[in-house]
Amino acid sequence: MPSNGSTEASMLAHLSWAKTRDRAARTAPARRGLEARFEREVDPELTMSPDDRAKAVESYRKAYFRRLALASAEARRAKQDAA
Repeated sequence: MPSNGSTEASMLAHLSWAKTRDRAARTAPARRGLEARFEREVDPELTMSPDDRAKAVESYRKAYFRRLALASAEARRAKQDAA
């Protein structure tokens, strides 16, 4: 069960998002930062052509989010097994 601080933080986050008119604009800096990180990781020396880099970044992004999904599924499974 979440602590009171966690519950309050969650409530405040929901209130903040409820007041956000343009969600895409609010999250744009984070998306740009993640895209830049992926570009640095697939082509740190900037030796790839822009097209090849874009394809590599797309594959890296898919792998990144699939890895997160796998970790999430494993955590849910572990939590279920512990119950």
